[in-house]
Amino acid sequence: MKRVQIDMEFIFRASPTILYKFFTTPSCLIRWFCDEVDIEGEIYSFVWDGSVETAEMIDDIEDERIRFKWEDEDDEEYFEIRMAKSPVTGETILEITDFCDEGDQDDQKQLWESQIKVLRQETGG
Repeated sequence: MKRVQIDMEFIFRASPTILYKFFTTPSCLIRWFCDEVDIEGEIYSFVWDGSVETAEMIDDIEDERIRFKWEDEDDEEYFEIRMAKSPVTGETILEITDFCDEGDQDDQKQLWESQIKVLRQETGG
């Protein structure tokens, strides 16, 4: 099945520094993204409902961008979170890039929207 890239954008009141912490530290990741996480160097093992998925952090610019490559996916695929402060409003623009099977874009976006809703509650907006 063909894989497609999806891009989403969300606006946050929380600073890039606060959001970055929620993408890189186990105690924060389990508050919004996964049930458990184990980090060894650049390898993140995420657990959802007892199932483990492993990703390598392949790019990390503090308070700006983090990119993971899932262990079992094509080399062209990644999962990336970018953060930028809006010069006009002062809000943080959070951009997410992910990949999914063609036809699953709406489901994947809904999953991200539900996760981001929890992240927004955890970070105060």
